[in-house]
Amino acid sequence: MIPANRKTDPFLISKIREKDMGSIFNWFEQRQNSFYTIGWMHLTDQKQMEEIFYRAIKKIHQELPNNKRKSPFDIWASSIFIQVCRELSEAFQPTEPVQDVFDALQKLSEKDKEAIGVVYLMGYSFEEAAQMLNADISEIRKRLFSGIQLLKTELGYHGSQNGCPEYKLHYIDYLEKNLERPQKVDFEIHTYNCPGCQEELASFQDIMLTLKETADGVKVPGVILMNVKARIEKEESIRQKKKKKRKKIGMSFAAVFTLLLCTGFVTGTFTSLYYSWTEDNKELRTYLQNDLGERLDMEAESDGVKVKIKSVVADDVQTLVFYEIEDTAKDNRYMLNLHDGVNVENEYEIMDRTAQQRFSPPFPPADSDKNEKNIFEGKLSLLPLKDESGTIKLNINRLQKLMGDPENPGEFKPWAYEEMEFADGKWEFEIPVEKNPSSEFSLEKETEIEGLPVRFEKLKIAPTATILQYSFKNQDAEKRIEMLNLELLQAGREKLKADLYGSSFADNPGNMEWISLQAHFDPLFGQLPEEVNVKFGSIHLAVQDDKIIELDSTQPYPQTFDYLGSTISIDKVEVGSPTKVVISNHDLTDREYESLQFHVTGQEDYENISMGMDSEGVLVDKYGKEYDPMEPGYPFEEIEQPRYFQTVQSFELFNDTFGEEVIPKTLDIQGYTTTKYVDDMVKIEL
Repeated sequence: MIPANRKTDPFLISKIREKDMGSIFNWFEQRQNSFYTIGWMHLTDQKQMEEIFYRAIKKIHQELPNNKRKSPFDIWASSIFIQVCRELSEAFQPTEPVQDVFDALQKLSEKDKEAIGVVYLMGYSFEEAAQMLNADISEIRKRLFSGIQLLKTELGYHGSQNGCPEYKLHYIDYLEKNLERPQKVDFEIHTYNCPGCQEELASFQDIMLTLKETADGVKVPGVILMNVKARIEKEESIRQKKKKKRKKIGMSFAAVFTLLLCTGFVTGTFTSLYYSWTEDNKELRTYLQNDLGERLDMEAESDGVKVKIKSVVADDVQTLVFYEIEDTAKDNRYMLNLHDGVNVENEYEIMDRTAQQRFSPPFPPADSDKNEKNIFEGKLSLLPLKDESGTIKLNINRLQKLMGDPENPGEFKPWAYEEMEFADGKWEFEIPVEKNPSSEFSLEKETEIEGLPVRFEKLKIAPTATILQYSFKNQDAEKRIEMLNLELLQAGREKLKADLYGSSFADNPGNMEWISLQAHFDPLFGQLPEEVNVKFGSIHLAVQDDKIIELDSTQPYPQTFDYLGSTISIDKVEVGSPTKVVISNHDLTDREYESLQFHVTGQEDYENISMGMDSEGVLVDKYGKEYDPMEPGYPFEEIEQPRYFQTVQSFELFNDTFGEEVIPKTLDIQGYTTTKYVDDMVKIEL
């Protein structure tokens, strides 16, 4: 179970709050047994369990901006894990026979099962369970009572149903020591004289102890989190992006402005021309020229720092707030951090909290000439409005200072966790917003990539984004798609690049055979197209290719073996508690695999072996040039067709049953992952 003291390392939480995927994974890894137990209540297939962890981590990463710290992170994240369990259990049935407690738990109603899982398998209090499951405490007590009643029947306590009705609901509070003293005394006097309540109370106690012992005895097979980590690491390496650089725009001559201004009144192009000369932010200027927003220039000042809300552009995807911050006293530049110091006071009343929070990196506009030593221009992506219009009450009490990058003069480090600085103050705005309409098209286009089916389902053309929903189906047992990326969407002459920060998994209830994603592209302005062309970018595959390698401890290390035409070195095997194993392959020439998926068997028939794993690797472009992703400022966006190769994989083996040394016998390779770049173009009629 999760221990009573669940306090999380504040630095880890800080990293999580900044959407650090690795920190989210580490948080889950620390609590893997507890979450595995909850997942095993719903599904009993190891591949499905892997999918639960994977989807939960991804969903938490995507929905972090929606968590405004109204509840502790562990409660919020646990509730999402349970939600993912619920969704997958609706689509899959248990594929392996189970026995005893888990078999009985699967027969409970969803609400009763979740309450028992949260309280007795994960170790949360009634108050925390109520918060996590969106119920009041009395409802949690009722669910626990009804769940234990059914478990008694399923586990063979057939003769213990004769307790007195007026005292039954006190069983759980009494055993958890939650009864007030007068109630406790009355209950004990009654129970002492009532054989029916004695017998039923004892059965409740047995069930509760059995549940807690079951939770303590569950161990996670090491290969599950190892595979999840491999999938996540690959995706995250592709999502990185180098900071944009600034450019400056010159101003035109006043005479030309006057001439064109007069022409604009006559021809109806005044709006476009006006904003061409009065708005230096190209992105905002384009919105204003297309009548998708208007100037606001709302300003508030605190301790010499001015915050100006320049404009707002809204649709049913997001609400974009363009702002400017000026430090009038010192040469500091500040930005808004949505997760620290920025709050929409009336978010629950006016905003659609079912929508996915978009991520806008805090890079300065590439064409802005206002990002001087004391001025910063940025934008904030908020949730879309519920209604067609509303007033956003935006409260700001903290600004994050932009830290300069000493290795790249003129640029800054937006993710400088260890050296964050802030300016506290009070800036409040009431921002009027009108939502712009969007157009949505249902699609019925199917194709194949690498012999696997892909279909296009929906296209949304909104003022702030173009979103294409597509799905792939893994029907080949020997090869499955881990991630499928699109490169661009072409509509007429417009070529829209895919947003590196916008792609995400999409809910597809009722059809779990297909894995749905949404690719976000730049906005498409002007007349709606009759057709679009979509170009694929890359496909990340997991391929099954089994090989068993004998680990001969009588021979010195390193030892080598061949796999897919590559020579892999087993650098060392150190038997101990834990046992440490290191394998490597630094020769990347024509190497087919990027990372290996494997597990280790022991010489003894160990009941449970868990693995802790670490790796090193390099990025390689299409020409074979290598880049160290750990090196600050490496030019990711300039790398053509990057692939991430693991060069060293080290892992530790633990005997979770007796704590004895694990003597490894074989290295069982199950398969590998690889990335392929494709240039297939698909035409879709709207």
